Amino acid sequence: MEKLAHGEVVNLLIQLAVMLIAARVFAEVAQKFKQPAVVGEILAGILLGPTILGGVFPDLFDSLFKSNAMTNIALDGYIQISVVLLLFIAGLEVDLNLVLSQGKKALNISFFGLVIPFAFGFTAPFFFAEFFGFAEGSKLLFSLFMGTAMAISALPVIVRTLMDLNLFKSRMGMMIVSAAMVDDIIGWMIFSIILSFMGKEANSMGLGYTILLTVGFAGFMVTLGKSLINRILPWINKRLAWPGGLMSLSLAACFLAAAFTEYIGIHAIFGAFILGVAIGDSDHMPERAKEIIHQFVNNIFAPVFFVSIGLKVNFFTNFDPLLVIVVILVAYAGKVIGCGFGSMRGGLGKWESVAIGFGMNARGAMEIILGLIALENGLINEKLFVALVVMALVTSMTSGPLMKWAMKKKAASSE
Repeated sequence: MEKLAHGEVVNLLIQLAVMLIAARVFAEVAQKFKQPAVVGEILAGILLGPTILGGVFPDLFDSLFKSNAMTNIALDGYIQISVVLLLFIAGLEVDLNLVLSQGKKALNISFFGLVIPFAFGFTAPFFFAEFFGFAEGSKLLFSLFMGTAMAISALPVIVRTLMDLNLFKSRMGMMIVSAAMVDDIIGWMIFSIILSFMGKEANSMGLGYTILLTVGFAGFMVTLGKSLINRILPWINKRLAWPGGLMSLSLAACFLAAAFTEYIGIHAIFGAFILGVAIGDSDHMPERAKEIIHQFVNNIFAPVFFVSIGLKVNFFTNFDPLLVIVVILVAYAGKVIGCGFGSMRGGLGKWESVAIGFGMNARGAMEIILGLIALENGLINEKLFVALVVMALVTSMTSGPLMKWAMKKKAASSE
């Protein structure tokens, strides 16, 4: 079996140490300014990447991140695992019972909060493909990706924002979380299907089989799969060491589900996400165990992934101000109009509907994962990737303050 040479092992360990230290320092600074840790972690990557370190000290950047091809392959493996685990813990956040309990209002928000942003995101790139950086391949797939990117929300960021505003347990908070859960499940399913038709993800199966397998796998996991998990988890909790047994077997199941969906031509992230939904929705998965897995992933794997984003592209040379502004405007318009309209159809007032639109607008980590996979598969170029990253950061940073502003307007109008 091929293995890393002595110098390559040293290089890999130094890479991981530098990335984790920089991520921790910048995450702490971001949190001091009441911003999500992911903002600081991405800024740390921009500092360590070709944007700053590569521009100011190119020799140091090359020796650290470009001197050993084998080291970079090993680091990429670490990052791939990080992405799978990030989607797994995103799935753990989904509560299917909560979704069902919110009824018609949440479904209205979810439906229009998915369809209208998707329409906005699809239409603009389809008719102005060159402006968005489309050069070759299928314009339809490119537009479908942009539609999906505009439709998906970042559930972890939304939950954190609602908690900070003391709205998580409120009626509005429950509706936002329920709608975001539905949007994310459907959005990731669409994205996995899109990837399955690209050259690098394609297999011999046709469109019908891919859709059937995707829907079938998701349906199985949230019904029979969930029932099976409910029978196995009590045995694990009782017979095996806690929390070690539960954590190791949960992560093993996550990797198996990810491997299965990757094998059949759907991206590995979808398998991890759906398995997370099935396990997280079980009554036998304690909140403490979820928290341990969250801490494990968010502080060891996630920081390296988000720092690696800054290593991929030069944010200065690929920053197109007009493209960034357009992407941000499309993102805001789609979510705020879509979710706001859905809320008003559900019987909510004007300012409450606006607040829900801003609450659903946070994109965060999910948008960035989506963009990075599309970049690696040649679906988008580096300029559009940078625009999507900036949009994800801006929407995550402004979601809370804009919700607070809308709620103040609601309070003032009811006096």
